[in-house]
Amino acid sequence: MLETAERTRTPRRTAPPTWLVVTLTCAGQFLVVLDVSVVNVALPSMRTGLGLSEQGLQWVVNAYTIAFAGFMLLGGRAGDLYGRKRMFLVGLGVFTLASLAGGLAQDDWQLLVARAVQGLGAAVLAPSTLTILTSSVPEGAARARAIGTWTAVGGGGGAAGGLAGGLLVETLSWRWVLLINVPVGAALLCAAAWFLVEGRAGDRRRLDLPGALLVTAGLGTLAYGISQTEAEGWTAAATLLPLLAGLALIALFLAVEARTASPLMPLGLLRLRSVASANVSMFLCGFAMFCMWFFMTLYAQNVLGYTPLEAGLALVPSSLAVILGSKLAPRLMRAAGPRTVAVLGTLVAVAGFAWQSRMTAEGSYATTILVPGVLMMLGAGLASTPLAALATSGAAPGEAGLVSGLVNTSRTMGGSLGLAVLSTLAAARTAGSGTPEALTEGYALAFRVGTGVLVAGVLLMWIWLPRTAGER
Repeated sequence: MLETAERTRTPRRTAPPTWLVVTLTCAGQFLVVLDVSVVNVALPSMRTGLGLSEQGLQWVVNAYTIAFAGFMLLGGRAGDLYGRKRMFLVGLGVFTLASLAGGLAQDDWQLLVARAVQGLGAAVLAPSTLTILTSSVPEGAARARAIGTWTAVGGGGGAAGGLAGGLLVETLSWRWVLLINVPVGAALLCAAAWFLVEGRAGDRRRLDLPGALLVTAGLGTLAYGISQTEAEGWTAAATLLPLLAGLALIALFLAVEARTASPLMPLGLLRLRSVASANVSMFLCGFAMFCMWFFMTLYAQNVLGYTPLEAGLALVPSSLAVILGSKLAPRLMRAAGPRTVAVLGTLVAVAGFAWQSRMTAEGSYATTILVPGVLMMLGAGLASTPLAALATSGAAPGEAGLVSGLVNTSRTMGGSLGLAVLSTLAAARTAGSGTPEALTEGYALAFRVGTGVLVAGVLLMWIWLPRTAGER
């Protein structure tokens, strides 16, 4: 009887080929990164269509990135506990539906809410992409190549975002920069449901929802306080109160994590040198590099007079450079080690940021967009792959989703706070003037500050990062 039952039991689906796993997970990551960059080209059109203010434009980006960063640890832990494939599908479904809602928005608040829900879906989806990939590819050269592909595809999302956004805005409308996700997301949802196999590496502990809410509220409140400095100044109550409240919420988050039985982010994990150093480095890189697309797109359209499509085309070489850097990084890591490659990549990005900080209102394409943009993004591609490899190399299998979420969280958290800080500094420098000269001064200041942040990152990486993956 037992043998008969065994013969008639439905066989488990065999694991798909590695190349197919890499393709599906990278496609999910592509969508996540695409929606960070695709709206940049459409921002002027969104402002006209929905009457958004300058602060509103910033929040079209930040509503997505703050929800993305704040809930990504929760998404990573959910994958460990309830299944990576299941969370991949849930995140992708939420992301696709929110894209539809954003594309159909009739008021500015509807767009901002849809962007926040998109970020929530991305926060569940993104950690699953990296965790499924790393759990399917053994540690070593093969995994480094897979992570390099994952990073390159993320960079490709930036490339496609600028180009596709410009094309869609000019031929259809700004709404299609969001609506385009619907058919793509639906197709990927069907493919992932059919081909991916389920996997989890944790027990059935509860999710730390209070922790996720606290860190998201803290980030959002901090970003709002920073944005208030432009109109109110740093000493006004309207600025100080949200800044202090944001810091208090983040402190409360850390206190909760230290005491809860099932923390969203086990603080002991940060005692691993590889995890702590790589994530702090990722935060600093994200702080500066994330804003490159935002300011370069605005500079091209608002100062140089490019159309949305021309602005997207102008940034294609930069986006190809990040793909090239991501594919070169695994080869260089075998020869020189991940720490050296991370430092080298960040130094290349420093050169690009310093060059871009000297932009002028009469700049040419070659000297104010092409060359500095290629340097910035080549450096970003070279640095991201070794940092991701170092951050995930020291984690136990049961913490893989959490560490993958932490990598994405650090980069995106740095990016969202960096955008709030740098856009506020740029707006303060323009002093309300919309002339090309004033706008250029503001954008140049943002790149100067970004240069300083990356220099600090280079020093930190050289001192703190382990020399090789797996070193404690």
